Amino acid sequence: MTDELPLPPRKDPQKRTTSPTRPPEARSRASLGLSAAAAEGRFALQVCADCNAVQYPPRDACSSCIGTDLLWQDIAATGQLLADTVIQTSTKLYFRERAPWRMGSVKLDAGPVVLCHIHNDCEKNSAVTMLNRLDASGQGVLLAIPTIRTTHMEDDPQLRALSADPRHRRILITDAWNPNTPTVANALIEAGASTVFIGESESWRPHPNRDALAAIDKVEVLPLDVTDTASVKKLAGEIGGKTDILINNARFMRPGGVLDRGDTGFAKEEMEVNYLGMMRLAQAFGPGMCARTTDGVNSAVAWVNILSVNALSNTPDYGCFSASNAAAYSLSQSLRGEFRGAGLRVMNIFVGPTDDAWYQPLPPPKVLPPAIARSLVDGLQRGLEDVWCGDIAKDVRDRWRRDPKVLEREMTNGGDGA
Repeated sequence: MTDELPLPPRKDPQKRTTSPTRPPEARSRASLGLSAAAAEGRFALQVCADCNAVQYPPRDACSSCIGTDLLWQDIAATGQLLADTVIQTSTKLYFRERAPWRMGSVKLDAGPVVLCHIHNDCEKNSAVTMLNRLDASGQGVLLAIPTIRTTHMEDDPQLRALSADPRHRRILITDAWNPNTPTVANALIEAGASTVFIGESESWRPHPNRDALAAIDKVEVLPLDVTDTASVKKLAGEIGGKTDILINNARFMRPGGVLDRGDTGFAKEEMEVNYLGMMRLAQAFGPGMCARTTDGVNSAVAWVNILSVNALSNTPDYGCFSASNAAAYSLSQSLRGEFRGAGLRVMNIFVGPTDDAWYQPLPPPKVLPPAIARSLVDGLQRGLEDVWCGDIAKDVRDRWRRDPKVLEREMTNGGDGA
């Protein structure tokens, strides 16, 4: 059985930090569908449209009928462990530094036999459940875990390496003013975070979250203004070397589109906070986090952005705010590519209208802070890249995937023309 993950020892500053390494990442174009599914935590394989045969490994032609119409579909993630072995050494530095490493073969109930990583609690010839997870190189890999939960199951080294679990990690939340901050901080502490730093701008102004944050154990509020480069760099100098997860929830929002505004004042603030704020944070905290992605139990693992789902398709009622989120979403994709060399994950949480003052004109459903907190913790524990929080966010996602142009028309229709 897996042993409980111990508290990390105090780091010896005279010892070298292990350099970031990545597992092999070369993949065929066909296999990228596995990584796309892993980014959302789905277990999907190719299914032949002609004969319905499930394929593995990913390929360009069906192994049964040689058909070329192979669609990625979610399938049953259950099977039986056929054989396993423990690799003691490897020609690949990533695995050599983490040996021993358990591998094996699993016969899926859906048909194929797959080669995969094996959780240490899986027993020989037992029933297993398959996970499709992103590894440190950002590629989808398969891990077999016990069908019945075991004690301290999440502390298995292989499973932890395929996640960004907040347990024993130090986390920075960038905006104390955001209504979701106290709930998110509580959820992270309950998930095992050792410390939660909270960035607070304009500390001279009273705000309703201050008392709530002061009452939470393991929370430390520090000055941070994401619109001020000096403020961001100063905080990075203080805690950048011990920030394992950064959660960027800084937000400036006002209703209205281009014509409603009449000037660019609010739009500048939205870009300063929602887009340029992310850039300032990345420039200050990114290098230090990238250097610590192999730093033991509390290594740096994830960068999280909380974005409006209207980053995908604009809604004129909040047109300029949506545009700033579209810019932030595009920037997060750039960061994903830049961080990938070090194995630092970027997770975007796309949220529908939230239950706060600026979204009051909109009808329900609204997203409450507990829903955001649950989605965030679950996404970290599963090592996801894209998380969709709330019914509206999931609906917009589904319509956007079906036809972005149709969704644009639906989102921008101004009424019946009367």
